[in-house]
Amino acid sequence: MYHRIFDIENRLDEGMFLFGGRQTGKSTLLKERFPDAVYIDLLNSEVRNRFTQHPEEFRERLLRYPPETLIVVDEIQKVPDLLDEIHWLMVNKGLWFILSGSSARKIKKHGANNLGGRAIPATLYPLVSAEIPDFDLNRAVQNGMIPRHYMVANARNRMKGYIELYLKEEIIEEALVLNASDFARFMEVAAIMDGEILNYENVASDCEVSANTVKAYYQILKETLLGFEVPAYRKVIKRKLYKSPRFYYFDVGIANYLTKRLHLSPGTPEYGHAFEHLIMQEIVAYLGYTDSEEELTYWHTYENLEVDAVIGDARVSIEIKSTEHVHHDDKKGLMEFVKEHPHTKQVLVSRDRISRRSGDVDLYYVTDFLKALWAGEII
Repeated sequence: MYHRIFDIENRLDEGMFLFGGRQTGKSTLLKERFPDAVYIDLLNSEVRNRFTQHPEEFRERLLRYPPETLIVVDEIQKVPDLLDEIHWLMVNKGLWFILSGSSARKIKKHGANNLGGRAIPATLYPLVSAEIPDFDLNRAVQNGMIPRHYMVANARNRMKGYIELYLKEEIIEEALVLNASDFARFMEVAAIMDGEILNYENVASDCEVSANTVKAYYQILKETLLGFEVPAYRKVIKRKLYKSPRFYYFDVGIANYLTKRLHLSPGTPEYGHAFEHLIMQEIVAYLGYTDSEEELTYWHTYENLEVDAVIGDARVSIEIKSTEHVHHDDKKGLMEFVKEHPHTKQVLVSRDRISRRSGDVDLYYVTDFLKALWAGEII
């Protein structure tokens, strides 16, 4: 059992949409933090079918509860028509709701995703290092941070089942695409391109589908919470910058499985890609859990100078290297970035075990970086 950082109790007011990828632990968290809440599980096919056919019975089921009774509805995207009933119960009966789900697609399509502003959106991310006693970096890089995957030495079979269930329940049963095999192939290509600058035409060529189809596929991954984009930093000072976003699967273990990276060894390019993804994953979770209003972007010039993570208006710049010994060239992107943004805080995170300050750059050993990140000392 892991103690999750997300302070959901303090954030809850009248209502909340709690989103998160499959198996990130939403149901476990809710049952742990709100044991006295009224639970309605829409994964139960009998309950789901009943409320799909007769949504008014959902209202009747809850009318007897007094104001401020907390109702937890799990997998709300399965029956989005219930949102009208929930809205009525919040306005007229004063009931409180947490609506959890692993997809925002259907809810957004119904146009009732904020319940008149009465339900705030929140995200539960995969595990983060600060939630795990005796955090094992190499296990996290290989298995990812979905709880069921991180906790075992070899998560291969669990990852296989995860992807197969996603394809079956999110893609095939919901008929989101015309050709499921094309989408499965796209997922593999998207994993190969994980963390790279998006080029829809190149991905389309590899998948043998149109660029518009690829754009639609990426949108499905985002709406079903299987991935996220990091936009490009756009403030041009001197150098011409790339403007396309980067795409990441929401958990590095998923990218590893889809690219068949079975046994990652430190020092290899494959390990370096996964290492960078893991750190980006932690930064995304930190910004989400701290309700940061600063945007996470990346900086990449046409001369191939880059900074992996830029926070806000260049307030913090972070470069990620999996090297065991930081050299001068590893700081090149940061050194060029600071020429255009002289007030930025420069950070380089690596596997070099000696954390130190080199010129104006703070060099962090990865575990020191993660501890400092979650202590609020980096961002």
